[in-house]
Amino acid sequence: MELGIEGKVALVMGASSGIGRGIAGALAREGARVALASRSRERLEEAVAEIGGGTAFVADATDLERLARLPLEVAEELGSVDILVTNTGGPPPGGALDHGFEEWEEAYRSLVLAPRVLAGAVVPGMRGESWGRIVNVGSTTTIEINPALGLSNAHRMATVGFFKTLAREVAGDGITVNTVATGRFATDRMAELGGSLEQVEAAARKEVPVGRLGTVEEYGDLVAFLCSARAAYITGTVIPIDGGLMRAL
Repeated sequence: MELGIEGKVALVMGASSGIGRGIAGALAREGARVALASRSRERLEEAVAEIGGGTAFVADATDLERLARLPLEVAEELGSVDILVTNTGGPPPGGALDHGFEEWEEAYRSLVLAPRVLAGAVVPGMRGESWGRIVNVGSTTTIEINPALGLSNAHRMATVGFFKTLAREVAGDGITVNTVATGRFATDRMAELGGSLEQVEAAARKEVPVGRLGTVEEYGDLVAFLCSARAAYITGTVIPIDGGLMRAL
């Protein structure tokens, strides 16, 4: 299927590993010019080599001043950003009252303010081109809360509300805005939350209807489609990718 994004400039946050790297790889395979952003220069360079292309940009999702400049730097090197993927990290596990205000503020910066800053920086250019795609890497916790992920439950819901509002405002400009509700995937983050990758794989065989963890390549393929010309009528949505795990309607 021709996705119509060859030559488009895509900025992918958190692209040095895991789901972000899977998304960057999928977009690169479709011919997009990918800017990979994350905190570690070394891991970014490894990711660029692994996916066979792309340009590395070092940026921390909690540094809002840096994020405001980042799309401008990408534009200077690759061209104006056509596709933005806000994959800005996951806060530590814990219940509703297990974290202090500093951890709440850091989660708010990375999960709510960082996407807001990035979207604010790229939307004017997208409006000028009458074309744009914004995809937020979210979580199934916005549909079914996870008692062990209090910070994620609260802040990711705020981000979904922001993107739902933005989607209505920019739909007439040819810009789509969607969130992917992430289930269980074979990543370092999942292994950290579950004790080890072997443990979460064993749990997935019992608990996930398809009987396994998802792969980052499968995740990347979904995001690539949402970023495509074919997906122009999909906006303002939260799309689960969880192997049938959630029971919610």
